[in-house]
Amino acid sequence: MPIDPYILLLLGTVGLAALLPARGTGADVASGASTGAIAFLFFLYGARLSTREAMDGVRHWRLHVTVLACTFVVFPLLGLASRGLVPVFLTDPLYQGLLFLTLVPSTIQSSIAFTSIARGNVPAAICAGSFSSLVGIVVTPLLAAALLGGGGGGFSADSVVKIVLQLLVPFLAGQLLRRWIGGFVARHKKVLGLVDRGSILLVVYTAFSEGMVEGIWHQVSPARLAGLLAVQAVLLAVMLALTWYGAKGLGFGREDRIAIQFAGSKKSLAAGLPMASVLFGAQASLAVLPLMLFHQMQLMVCAVIAKRRSRDPEAVASEESAARVRTAVGTGSRSG
Repeated sequence: MPIDPYILLLLGTVGLAALLPARGTGADVASGASTGAIAFLFFLYGARLSTREAMDGVRHWRLHVTVLACTFVVFPLLGLASRGLVPVFLTDPLYQGLLFLTLVPSTIQSSIAFTSIARGNVPAAICAGSFSSLVGIVVTPLLAAALLGGGGGGFSADSVVKIVLQLLVPFLAGQLLRRWIGGFVARHKKVLGLVDRGSILLVVYTAFSEGMVEGIWHQVSPARLAGLLAVQAVLLAVMLALTWYGAKGLGFGREDRIAIQFAGSKKSLAAGLPMASVLFGAQASLAVLPLMLFHQMQLMVCAVIAKRRSRDPEAVASEESAARVRTAVGTGSRSG
């Protein structure tokens, strides 16, 4: 099988972060660029999606409940079950970090980007990821306090404001301006594709740079690190299979199943890091090591899956059919 060029870009980004991690002012610039790319991504989605499509995404409650159940029920149960792997595969601190990663909300930007690449239900993915993040502000600290025995509320009004400003405001701005720029965005899909992929590369570089600067990659032995990676690979594989085949069993269509798989199998590094600093204090750097490794793993694996899904005959046929409908509607409106 030929190597996917995008995977080479991801690996190259990881290598760049390992050799030249962003520090000081550079780290601030990288973080700002990542934030800006994500905001622009949501602006473009808002400009591309019709208001009717967005409302259909909000009303898709069965999909949102399914994603929330995967994120805050199935994941934590698998995390608790991994307790049996101590001390053979995991040390107790690594297990605590692994359990913590199963409690954090789903990632938003990469779930939506991969759903878009795979030609899935983007409006539903936007809502599902946003709901997961908002619910996680309250649920994640409560679950961590109950299962890890730690304190700390973790609820912050700043977190809500950040989500609103970075995700919701750009999306609404795109919706408001769609009347004037929607056609331009639709005609330049390659630009949106570059933003999809570029935003993920920025997130990978920023996250991996932070890990290198903090030195957390050197706090565990190679054998323990290998054991942790193996456990996480199994965890990710189980969740990818459960979200895909479970959604099929629940009667969801292909586009919804793609949104469920990408939103229900991921964990957010951006949400997990600040929560970990409150819950773990001085031990936060080691506690988030499993989350950082899982974050890189899920991006690389899901990049391959998204590209494969985009080439499914069913996806190509659906896209061509939708294009014919849009053309017919446009021709009809002009002739009328």
